[in-house]
Amino acid sequence: MAGDHAGHMDAIYRSQRHIYDLTRKYYLLGRDRLIAELAPPPGGTVLEIGCGTGRNLIAAARRFPQARYFGIDISEAMLETARASVAKAGLADRITLAQGDATAFDAPALFGVERFDRIFQSYTLSMIPDWTGALREGAGKLAPGGRLDVVDFGQQERLPGAFKALLFAWLGQFDVTPRAALPKVLDEVAAGAGLTARFTPLYRGYAWAGRLS
Repeated sequence: MAGDHAGHMDAIYRSQRHIYDLTRKYYLLGRDRLIAELAPPPGGTVLEIGCGTGRNLIAAARRFPQARYFGIDISEAMLETARASVAKAGLADRITLAQGDATAFDAPALFGVERFDRIFQSYTLSMIPDWTGALREGAGKLAPGGRLDVVDFGQQERLPGAFKALLFAWLGQFDVTPRAALPKVLDEVAAGAGLTARFTPLYRGYAWAGRLS
């Protein structure tokens, strides 16, 4: 249930949101790589699904000032922090935020925009129960010629087994589950939406990146 998940995320991040960006920069690898490659067209639209504190949207808006930016998150607690951060950065006129469920949201009602040139999901699929639904929802919101990029925890396939065991045990305390089926699901979603899938392991499998275009 979306309402149950929203409450659960609020409970997790009500306190953590205040130190989230400071702590996560050390292990949420691949986010800045994704942002650097966004390259939205002039006047284009960019949506982050699961925008959290707004950190990624602010970085993207600064790097590509010619685009308009939008973000949804299921946690109102996170959005409170995001709105304050966006305002502090002086980007409230270019970044619009709204509460929404990654697996089913009404973009025209929330933003007055039906489809987006770029959509990205950064370290969110590992926290969304219906993560395959979130991927399909994102793919369905792409404008013609658009692109969806994801980055999340990989399976640590080229790292020591002990490291993987410790990392996964620690992530489990925060209800984070790295998605081993991500490459397969990317292919399935691409086939269903008439898109092309690309999968790239990063940092010896610490992180996985995917693209639908």
